[in-house]
Amino acid sequence: EVQLVESGGGLVQAGGSLRLSCAASGFTFDDYAIGWFRQAPGKEREGVSCISSSDGSTIYADSVKGRFTMSSDKAKNTVYLQLNGLKPEDTGVYYCAADPMIAAGMHPGSFDYWGQGTQVTVSS
Repeated sequence: EVQLVESGGGLVQAGGSLRLSCAASGFTFDDYAIGWFRQAPGKEREGVSCISSSDGSTIYADSVKGRFTMSSDKAKNTVYLQLNGLKPEDTGVYYCAADPMIAAGMHPGSFDYWGQGTQVTVSS
């Protein structure tokens, strides 16, 4: 059974940093695209970053490029999202997701497996 468990969210002031973790189980990292998504109140869920299953490269949404960094530790079956230079508009629930049928992607509809999410709140 595929399971994804996020942690690391919290309340931080603008300009601050957080490190989110997503502990994965039930599948082989190399066979799945793994992505981070977020959803702000009243808005649709949007892609933040993704690690490709084909070559391990990462892609980022334009809104987070240069501020967020996604990484993975295969030995721990964990992916991370380092959030630096946080802005109030980064506030939302952050989810990690995985899917074996795509190499990479930023559309939520492309991912079948989801964690429960972790709340990130950035105060101004």
